[in-house]
Amino acid sequence: MAKQIFEGLKVADFSWAAAGPQVSRELAEHGATVVVIENHRHLSPLRTFAPFKDAQPGIDRSAFYAEYNTNKRCIALDITKPRGKEIALRLVEWADIVAESMTPGTMAELGLDYESCRKVNPAVIYLSTSQQGAYGPHHLFKGVGHHVNAVSGYSATTGWPDSDPTMIFSAYSDYIAPWYSLIAIIGALLRRQETGKGMYIEQSQMECGVTFLAPHLLNCAVNGRNLGRRGNRDFYMCPHGIYPCRGSDRWVAIAVQNEQQWLWFCDVTGHPEWTTDPRFATILARKQNEDELDRLIGEWTRSFTPEQVMTMMQESGIPAGVVQTCEELLSDPQMKHRKHFRVLKHPVIGEHSYHAPAYILSETPCDLYRAAPTLGQDNDYVYKEILGLTDDDIADMLAEGVITTEYDAPFKSTW
Repeated sequence: MAKQIFEGLKVADFSWAAAGPQVSRELAEHGATVVVIENHRHLSPLRTFAPFKDAQPGIDRSAFYAEYNTNKRCIALDITKPRGKEIALRLVEWADIVAESMTPGTMAELGLDYESCRKVNPAVIYLSTSQQGAYGPHHLFKGVGHHVNAVSGYSATTGWPDSDPTMIFSAYSDYIAPWYSLIAIIGALLRRQETGKGMYIEQSQMECGVTFLAPHLLNCAVNGRNLGRRGNRDFYMCPHGIYPCRGSDRWVAIAVQNEQQWLWFCDVTGHPEWTTDPRFATILARKQNEDELDRLIGEWTRSFTPEQVMTMMQESGIPAGVVQTCEELLSDPQMKHRKHFRVLKHPVIGEHSYHAPAYILSETPCDLYRAAPTLGQDNDYVYKEILGLTDDDIADMLAEGVITTEYDAPFKSTW
């Protein structure tokens, strides 16, 4: 295999939950050496998230945690202890990149903020990602991506017009912010290559999320129009929705973008009379009678499987797609052909599927070779091989509780 694009890059990862670990995962899957710093007394939230192996909660049984920590190494280290902080700073000195996703001020209290880290490593690139940024009236806001969904406006704009605001199914901002972080890190690495200087990258996950609502914010600012909740409907396309198909809980998505596609759609459904029906003949008429049109389309789609509807529509130039379940996604022939899902063997979970990066670099492709680590799995390698500690040093740290060994409180699953 060709040399990885980030081969030789070293990362000390103090981040947790989802937004931070996704950044270091992308670096690790393209060759970087990533050391995750955790401890048993303050678990990464993702270790408490379902699904768990055999539905039995445990700190090393979460597939959610495993998904975002491929190719990484993990040590157990209590950085609140003086000796723990000393070891953490040695990792900072070793690293090219330091990442953290704590509430603003936490790393400063621990003596591991950017100013402290660049004293031992002036060339370090330091990523700090948080809910609403490191300064401002709401900088101490605590939460996860679901809370950012709400304050960013996503919950208010998701759901049916006659329903309450809806919690988006995922922590949406957690899947937006990491890509901004990666772009910034790559820029900082290029700058350091030229100047030898490090950089502090400070990110607000809320601001990342808000950028995806830019057209609607402009519409509100310029025209005074509030987006509101629209269900599956679009401002300009009709029909546009999810329609029931033959089978149990089977559905298909259809989006008719223009008048030509509308003519094709009526031909495929066997209803050419809809093109001259005053209720549906124009886009304005269709929008005014959308409930009735959706009902009629649903009656037609129920006679077919979603695969049949998708095929008929796409062959006629109309955008349509099967609403796939997780099981269907894992067996999707296109995903298999592109080797998107990679099976790795985890020490506790065993063999299960991991996402490969959603992009392919022709000269330096990704390599998923190692499942996510258990907590402290790489203590020996990191403490001895990377930091040069002796067995006596490690024994002393174990005795002092600097290297943690077990979770001694009742385990509480988040889900």
